Amino acid sequence: MDRNLAMEVVRVTEMAAIASARLMGRGNKNESDQAAVDAMRRAFDSLNIDGTVVIGEGERDEAPMLYIGEKVGRRAEGDPGVDIALDPLEGTNLCAYGRPGSISVVAMSSRGGLLNAPDTYMEKLAVGPRARGAIDLRKTPTENLRSVAEKMKVYVEDLTVVVLDRERHQDLIKEVRAAGARIRLIEDGDVAGAIATCFEGTGVDVLMGIGGAPEGVISAAAIRATGGDMQGRLVPRNQGEIDRAKKMGITDMSKIYTAEELAQGEVMFAATGVTSGDFLKGVRFFGGGCETHSVVMRSKTSTVRFIQSLHKFDKKPGYAAF
Repeated sequence: MDRNLAMEVVRVTEMAAIASARLMGRGNKNESDQAAVDAMRRAFDSLNIDGTVVIGEGERDEAPMLYIGEKVGRRAEGDPGVDIALDPLEGTNLCAYGRPGSISVVAMSSRGGLLNAPDTYMEKLAVGPRARGAIDLRKTPTENLRSVAEKMKVYVEDLTVVVLDRERHQDLIKEVRAAGARIRLIEDGDVAGAIATCFEGTGVDVLMGIGGAPEGVISAAAIRATGGDMQGRLVPRNQGEIDRAKKMGITDMSKIYTAEELAQGEVMFAATGVTSGDFLKGVRFFGGGCETHSVVMRSKTSTVRFIQSLHKFDKKPGYAAF
C-alpha cells in the first residue's frame, strides 16, 4: 500500500464525520449513523483501491451499503487490493445526544490482513507503548494492573482504566477499584477508548472489558500502528454466534488473539472526530464551512499524523450537502 493512500483515506473519515456531525444532538442515532454511512460510501468511490469490506455495517441482507463483502474504490487495473474494517460512526448514541467521544474510523490492510471477526462480543485488554508486553488475558485484572504499573514504573494508583459502563462489568469495576486504580466509565465507543491508551496526553493507561469483536479488530490496527499492545478473546453469547464464527473460519472460541493476529502485516488507520473526545476534537461548523480534526497512522513506519483541516463548502459542494 502506497504511503500516500493513508492521506487519501482520511478524506473518507472526514466526510463521514461531517455528515453525522450535522445531526449531533438531535436524538436520532439511526439518522446520524445513516448519514455517516452514505457519506463514507460515496467517499470510497474516489480512492484508487480495489477494496473489500471485511468488517462493516453487517451482512449484505442487513445493510444496503458498506456491508461485509462489498467491493469499494475505483478498482482500476493496478489499484492495490486491500481489506477494510470500518465504522462510519463509532458511538452513535454519543453523537445523537451530543456527548463526547464519537468518531469515524477506517482501518485498511493488504488482502487477508484483518481478522474476519463475527458480530459478537470480545474481551479486550489494551495498553499503550510504555506497557507493551505487560498484559495477559489469562491473568486477573489485578495481576494485569500490577504488571502494567511495574512496566510503566508507576504505582497502580496512578493508572486510569477505561471501562464501558455496562452491567456485565460490575465485577470488573469492583476489582479494579479494589486494586487501587482509577476508572473512567464510558457510555459507548471503546475503539476511541483503546486508542486513547496510546497517547499520554489523554490520561488513559488501560482498556479493560467486553465490547464488540469487530471494534476490537479496528482498535488493533490503530494500536499496532502506535506500538501499543492488545489482546482479545471472543465471547459469543449463544450457539448462533458460535456457528457464525465457525462459518467465518474461527474454530477455537477460547483463543487469545494478539494485536498482530487481529490486524496482520502492513496496516493503515484513519479517524476523524465527530464530537470532541480524549484525543480528537469534534467537527466545528462556521459560516460557509467547517473544521475537522483527524489522525492518520501507518504500522510500517509507526508514523502518527494529526491533521486539522478547514473545509470551504463553496469549493467542496458535496460537503455542503451534509
